[in-house]
Amino acid sequence: MTNALGIDKPACATRVVVAMSGGVDSSATAALLKEQGFDVVGVTLQLYDVASMGHGGACRPNTCCAGKDIHDARAVADALGIPHYVLDYEAAFRRDVMERFADSYAAGETPIPCVLCNQTVKFRDLLGTAKDLGADALATGHYVRRGMGAGGPELLKGADPARDQSYFLFATTREQLDFLRFPLGGMMSKDETRAIAARHNLPVAAKRDSQDICFVPDGDYASLVERLRPDAVRPGEIVDRAGKVLGRHRGLVHYTIGQRKGLGLGGGPPLYVVALEPDTGRVVVGPKDALGCSRVTVRDVNWLGGAERELRVEVRVRSTRPPAPAVLRRLDGDRAEVVLDQPEDGVATGQACVFYQGERVLGGGWIAPARSP
Repeated sequence: MTNALGIDKPACATRVVVAMSGGVDSSATAALLKEQGFDVVGVTLQLYDVASMGHGGACRPNTCCAGKDIHDARAVADALGIPHYVLDYEAAFRRDVMERFADSYAAGETPIPCVLCNQTVKFRDLLGTAKDLGADALATGHYVRRGMGAGGPELLKGADPARDQSYFLFATTREQLDFLRFPLGGMMSKDETRAIAARHNLPVAAKRDSQDICFVPDGDYASLVERLRPDAVRPGEIVDRAGKVLGRHRGLVHYTIGQRKGLGLGGGPPLYVVALEPDTGRVVVGPKDALGCSRVTVRDVNWLGGAERELRVEVRVRSTRPPAPAVLRRLDGDRAEVVLDQPEDGVATGQACVFYQGERVLGGGWIAPARSP
């Protein structure tokens, strides 16, 4: 008989490594698995040093903060009576997440560092460490579900649409899904998660959710990019689609596709950022109707679906957007083309395009520069 995690052995003989960030989600995950009788081991990753990044060691409310979060994770592990390890992944995190984040901005893109972190440090490096510790599974506090289909494990949306995090996990591979578990994916509200933490008297039961990029706890990501890639914040021209100069900007890092505020162009009809040109250093603006995009090219596709080459899907082009109906055409290599039924505004290079059929995540990739209205 399989246990609650779908593993064919008793829970007490099943070792589960839990990625403990110090927040309530991962803490409740560890508590729930401990409650179910699993052999739980907590692991927290030291990813960055706030003080060394120019923040003076101070963190704002509702942000991640490395030192405090590690302390909180350790306190939770102590309360649960489980082993807890802190692993130094700073070098890998800087190389695979922070440097690529800065490079993406320098290229006029709008990056998503959380996806890079899941793709590399967590589901590549930490997963390997979990296996080295003799684990049968790696569990996280993400709000997604893992189901079993005819072809093996499948990635599904979280049960609570308001907390679904599947957009950020599109790069999870089939091999990783074999080993990963998401105990909170079926929760219908955050209240259920906090109730688990409160039931176990965990010190983080009322801790607020973080809302900013974890390695930018003061919210000033432009300053971080400037330190890592000074050329990304050089001033330049703001032009209309015909190339007429309308003003000056402070650096491409301060702008994203679809932005209206902060252009400093004075009166006249509303203008929006419709393109960023890293080669010329120009910000291109236009009317709102210039933002519509119905055809999207996607690169570095991670495919979790079947053998179909063309199929009807729903896609998200930003984490905050609801899925939109489209046709997906898989191209040679790891590329795909998405044709939306209705144009989407603000499709930005560097964001993810994630493919769905109902509750199932079919995969996704990165939006490539080729864009056409």
